[in-house]
Amino acid sequence: MIGDVIGRPGRRALEAFLPGLRGEHHPNLVIANGENLAGGFGITVDTAKELLKAGVDVITTGNHVWDQKEFVRRMDDASLPVLRPANYPPAAPGRGYLVAGDVLIINLMGRVFMEPLDCPFRAFDRILDEVKPRPKVIVVDFHAEATSEKQAMAWYADGRASVVVGTHTHVPTADPRVLPRGTAAVTDVGMAGPQLSVIGMDPKAVLERFLTQTPRRFSVADGPVKLNAVLADVDETTGKARSLIRVDREGE
Repeated sequence: MIGDVIGRPGRRALEAFLPGLRGEHHPNLVIANGENLAGGFGITVDTAKELLKAGVDVITTGNHVWDQKEFVRRMDDASLPVLRPANYPPAAPGRGYLVAGDVLIINLMGRVFMEPLDCPFRAFDRILDEVKPRPKVIVVDFHAEATSEKQAMAWYADGRASVVVGTHTHVPTADPRVLPRGTAAVTDVGMAGPQLSVIGMDPKAVLERFLTQTPRRFSVADGPVKLNAVLADVDETTGKARSLIRVDREGE
């Protein structure tokens, strides 16, 4: 699972590092959060296809999924393995989960300091009830701001999901672990994007915003890139995780 991919630098990081990671670790499935693919805000068909060409199998998203209006019309395109958070109202375009091979991937979004969506915890329960037959291996991308809410989701899903990965804050956390009932969890994967940035954005505009408290147009930073990811090892017969480790890369 790769953290939020930020604009062109993030896509460049995947092109640079993902082939080598695939060769080294031989993952059965690669998931990346792509809600910041297009200039840091939203996703387009072309940027989604660029990610898939780089070796990503499924793209999850979050609150920025609606930022590029042209893609909203393509959210129901079954040929694009792109998810939006499942706890948006049922009338919202797109889908919140899919089955890829023998893995159920669920995309959920938190509510603390974010939009007042439907309850992500109840949405998780609903999806487990809906999917029949249900794969043993279940991966959740929980796109949320508050570390407490992300950790709470991991504990709520412990023993029912194989992996619960936090995204959204773009800052990797040092707490990958396997919970008592076999769910691997990390509070935030981090991001794929520019190293010399404030969560992917050019520091100058961000500092002006903090110093003046007036609106500024943010743009994706440039320079050397990094890729933050985690690698989960899951027992396919039980759906229980054996391990979860960080896999981070940096380069030009």
